[in-house]
Amino acid sequence: MKAICDRQKLLTAFQLAAAVAPSRSPKPILMNVRFDFFNNSATLVATDLDTSIRVAVEGVEIVEPGSAVLPVDRFGAILRENTDEKITVETDENGAKVSGDRSRFKLPVSAVEEFPNVASFEEEKYHIVSARRLKELVRRTVFATDAESSRYSLGGVLLEMEGDTLIGVATDGRRLAKMEIPAESVGGHGNADAMTIAPTRSMQLVDRVLADPEEQIKIAARPNDILIQTSQATIFTRLIDGRFPKWRDVLPKRTGAVQIELTAGPFFSAVRQAAVVTNQESRGIIVTFREGSLILTSSTAEVGESRVEMLIAYDGPEISVSLDHRFLADFLKVLDPEKSFSIEIEGSDAPALCTTDDGYSYVVMPMAREKKKEAVSSDAASS
Repeated sequence: MKAICDRQKLLTAFQLAAAVAPSRSPKPILMNVRFDFFNNSATLVATDLDTSIRVAVEGVEIVEPGSAVLPVDRFGAILRENTDEKITVETDENGAKVSGDRSRFKLPVSAVEEFPNVASFEEEKYHIVSARRLKELVRRTVFATDAESSRYSLGGVLLEMEGDTLIGVATDGRRLAKMEIPAESVGGHGNADAMTIAPTRSMQLVDRVLADPEEQIKIAARPNDILIQTSQATIFTRLIDGRFPKWRDVLPKRTGAVQIELTAGPFFSAVRQAAVVTNQESRGIIVTFREGSLILTSSTAEVGESRVEMLIAYDGPEISVSLDHRFLADFLKVLDPEKSFSIEIEGSDAPALCTTDDGYSYVVMPMAREKKKEAVSSDAASS
């Protein structure tokens, strides 16, 4: 194999592939990236056996087509440190040569036939969704997963695809994030009867590859895995095995709650101010709505007290709830500062519900219930 490559474009693609390859593995072959450079395409492939990626590389002139397996750490360092506009990558049975205008490197290569096969996107049934909305869905849900939970199913995002809708849901037992976006079903694709839970790490990888917000993305859910295709990359990931909580039972359905419209930016600023005197043991801030104002207070022994007031259009009865400031901040960070949202509070012992006008819902358990392990999931889990 021999190819002349635009170094920066190769580096960009290589970093995406390298994000999948493990830094340590009992199978050393996985700590490499496979180069498939043929006449019609230039592709990088990486896998840890649970998640795989195929990345298309632009700016490649293929002199001699072929495949090669190169180490992630050494080759990646060469690409990062080299300053040449173009580099030449050449491999044979003796190893690899990487050269620029004023540099030359020799690296060992691994046997191509030892590298695992990686799935490509050949599905006839799938959903199509805009990259911009899919990126929103990932960012607005993935933070609420719990990779360290004893309940493995909470370590990923549930994806439900049916008709012209894609729903993503994540929970760690103390808060739940749900995002619903429009999608187009092709070939009757749907997974209503399946439990499609994509691992957190894989969803973060999807976020990284969604570079063009105007692009249309293909998603195909299969019994044990899911495939996601963009113009630049194809991601394969095995699904998390387990039962996800009945999330629809968690979303409050009530008529007597107080509902207040707020703007994300000013409220986020108030939350950060009120949280100054919190610590690891005392993370709650009391959110109180009274006529004409929103008041956030916090008090921690040996740290201090805080009181932050915002003027708002509210003329209902006084009502308050204690919430973990970190969970509020996580929600507000994924919204644009000027974005309006509605917060719904029923009382100090009931969950707070935040919603936007673009399909996003976020439930936070009150601090009084935080000590009840995995309150959200246990309340809604199937028997």
